[in-house]
Amino acid sequence: MRIIAVLNQKGGVGKTSTSVNLGAGLARQKQRVLLLDLDPQAHLTYSLGIMAHELPRTMGAVLMGECSLMDVLTDVNGMDVVGASVALAGTEVDLAGVANRETRLRDALADVEGYDFVVMDCPPNLGLLTLNAMTAATELLVPVQPEFLALQSLGKLMATVKTIQDGWNPALRLTGVLLTRYHRQKRLNRETRQSIKDYFGSALLDTTIRDNISLAEAPSFGQDIFTYKPGSNGADDYRNLALELLRRGAP
Repeated sequence: MRIIAVLNQKGGVGKTSTSVNLGAGLARQKQRVLLLDLDPQAHLTYSLGIMAHELPRTMGAVLMGECSLMDVLTDVNGMDVVGASVALAGTEVDLAGVANRETRLRDALADVEGYDFVVMDCPPNLGLLTLNAMTAATELLVPVQPEFLALQSLGKLMATVKTIQDGWNPALRLTGVLLTRYHRQKRLNRETRQSIKDYFGSALLDTTIRDNISLAEAPSFGQDIFTYKPGSNGADDYRNLALELLRRGAP
């Protein structure tokens, strides 16, 4: 079972869009997918048409040991989803005072079986929720916009990854850096891509996610890109991403 944390402490880089649409793309390749929303903003939850405020229990209850992951699943288009709500922000505060606070998610996943992929949408910070994701994950997928400040955020993130590898999760590996909102015609985008390629080498994925209005529209309809507009560039790109990750295998 491949457990992928989609993360970058910089906001607005396409983490939620990537989590939702990678999961949907993998499901369309006959993979069994579990999506976990670890962001108190609950954007993944809402993006799939799930009303977070109506859920009786969410990811917060799992992390606090009140129920198992399997108790809070919602089926969406062949994927199992564990939703979040704004209450997850309070859960992060509560976790600070409990034992094994860094490994709560890993412990919750220990008894989960039957999935090919677990994809986790992380908050735009390096707090306890993200730390739980990094401790539970086998792989990291890092969406990045091709701009100068992205390089600085990547450096900070990789330093944090090294700390996790040295402590809680030696098995954690970078499965790929994914360029989002990419314009091949823009010189800055091309130059930034080359800079990331020079630093990360083969970890920079061949697939890029082009800037596509359909990707921005789909969440307002509670749909993944394949359901909302299957013929769009966004659908093509996330299909290619799913296929590339399957082709590459676990790092």
